[in-house]
Amino acid sequence: MINQVTIVGRLTEDPEIRWTSEDKAVVNVTIALNRFGKNRRLNNEADFIPCVIWGKQAENTVEYCQKGTLVGINGELQTRNYINREDKKVYVIEVLVDKIRFLSRNKEQKVGEVEVTTENDV
Repeated sequence: MINQVTIVGRLTEDPEIRWTSEDKAVVNVTIALNRFGKNRRLNNEADFIPCVIWGKQAENTVEYCQKGTLVGINGELQTRNYINREDKKVYVIEVLVDKIRFLSRNKEQKVGEVEVTTENDV
């Protein structure tokens, strides 16, 4: 079976790192993707895809990216669910990132700096 996702889009907010009790870095980001097709582009329709980045890639994402940064993501879909405060079951579908590429520079980077590409170290 194949479970592979490739998307290119922009971060909807500045990434913020969290640390697990096992001292592992994790970042949750949302990637905005414009929809394809003539009518959809004219109406500026977009999809917002939640993604989870672990380890050194998470640290690099926080260091080199900000809201609006163009990124390319390879990963796999994962689903999970939980019971919320109103005792309703909530289903979540997100991309577990295997590889992230930073496709645009943030404001602090100078021309000529190298683009950082990391492999998942999970």
